Amino acid sequence: MQTISILSRNSKPMHEAVVVGTSFVFKDNAIRRSFSLFNVSGKNREIATPKNAISFNMCRKIAATKINPSAVGDQPKFLQLNNINPNFVEMEYAVRGPLVVRAGEIEKELKHGANKPFDYVIRANIGDCQAMGQKPNTFLRQLLNLTFCPELLDCTEYPDDVKDRAEEILEACQGGSAGSYTDSAGLEVVRRQVANYIERRDCINCDWRNVYLTAGATSGIKRILSLLNCEVNGKKPAVMVPIPQYPLYSATISEYGMEKIGYYLEEETGWSLNPQELNRAVNESNKNIVARAIVVINPGNPTGQVLTHNNIEEIIKFAYTNKLLIMADEVYQPNIYDEKSQFFSFKKVMHDMGYPYNGMELVSFMSASKGFLGECGLRGGYYEIINVCPDVKAMLWKSITASLCSTTAGQVAVSALVNPPDESEPSYEQYTNERDDVLASLRERAELMYEILRKFEGFQVNPIQGAMYVFPKIDIPPKAAAAAKAKNMPADTFYAAELLENTGVCVVPGSGFGQKPFTNHFRSTILPQIPLLKEMMTRFKKFHTDFMKKYK
Repeated sequence: MQTISILSRNSKPMHEAVVVGTSFVFKDNAIRRSFSLFNVSGKNREIATPKNAISFNMCRKIAATKINPSAVGDQPKFLQLNNINPNFVEMEYAVRGPLVVRAGEIEKELKHGANKPFDYVIRANIGDCQAMGQKPNTFLRQLLNLTFCPELLDCTEYPDDVKDRAEEILEACQGGSAGSYTDSAGLEVVRRQVANYIERRDCINCDWRNVYLTAGATSGIKRILSLLNCEVNGKKPAVMVPIPQYPLYSATISEYGMEKIGYYLEEETGWSLNPQELNRAVNESNKNIVARAIVVINPGNPTGQVLTHNNIEEIIKFAYTNKLLIMADEVYQPNIYDEKSQFFSFKKVMHDMGYPYNGMELVSFMSASKGFLGECGLRGGYYEIINVCPDVKAMLWKSITASLCSTTAGQVAVSALVNPPDESEPSYEQYTNERDDVLASLRERAELMYEILRKFEGFQVNPIQGAMYVFPKIDIPPKAAAAAKAKNMPADTFYAAELLENTGVCVVPGSGFGQKPFTNHFRSTILPQIPLLKEMMTRFKKFHTDFMKKYK
């Protein structure tokens, strides 16, 4: 039996306590775990917190203490942290990390009448559009209704163009039912619609057989990373990712036991990418690893920048020189707010560059979760893979077939995304009005947040060119940094934790996305609707003013 030295809530030593369960708690705004404990005699069980304020990872290591079955009085558990895949233990996903858990606890406390300086939590931590009040797109929801309840096809309330699309999808489904399995790569009719969409966007031919429908972009990203997870000449596989970056990539790379090569975006120039930084990242990486791919997120998450045409060309040239697969995360391509910015797909730029770049290996990702639809819960997405060896595609296909298929609801969402009504169809006016209203509102919110945050003392904020996020840099006062250190917390986590406890506003510390050493950031979405966003900014402004006064 392993034991740990720990203090119970009454501060009495429990030198031979056995951990039987853990959960997140906050105490004095320090991230800790609470532990359900038995003493060695098994007579007493109580909740305890670690003797010192410790970090999340340290808590996790303490939680690995073995259970004493005789004390618990239960059957032994054969699965323990020391005999499961260690990569699961190592992976982190900050967007749903300890602060988000605490936000959920606060919501429960408020429901039970807790007295706090706010009445509700504002979750600005995750890009979940409809959770923050965005109305579903009528055209898409009507298409879902008819696809999953064909009896409604006879109703006169539904426009003919929606009925036609629903009937086309149902004809492609086995048994005429959306509840049946589809082909592993998705319904052919929807894959063809995606190919047509890409052709309209880029004015380049697209083979629908290179399109694979997925459960959001996430499952496609994970599958491609898994495909690359192979040693080359005895060297461990690595993936180049931007810093800051959406933590899905770092989490999955850790989960798969791969290595990460981070390249820094230049905050001083609007989060642009300097080719010299790419070379530095590769040259300074561990010589026992080999870069297999480069991830590019455009528009950026969490940084909100839109890459220029020239920047994309430079990335393509770098990838060609270093024999890298390009993974182009383009899920925010409709979300462009800056009039001077324009979205260019990697496929289009590669094609226009000509030989040899137009023959490079590329995978590009798109999702129905973002853009103006915001259908996060339906889990619809796709990726297009081009210029990949046929033998490799065959192995990819084999892997896909083992997963059966993505959800039909997600595939219907993708269909609505890529095959919207045209000007001659009855749904066109309502569809375009709803789309334009959402994008105009997002643009207004992006401008509002930028204009307010850039006036905060110690804040440096780049304009939000695209996507759904702002990623300000904060100059944390030395006294606040010292207070954070005393609690064994990163300074940005300390700031975000204080913000949450005092205002109910939940953001994600920049350390969860990666950032240059000795800098502090946080990511907030721009998704709260205008009235709620103004309330959020009012709370934020008061908190920040008080925070700076307190720690000056």
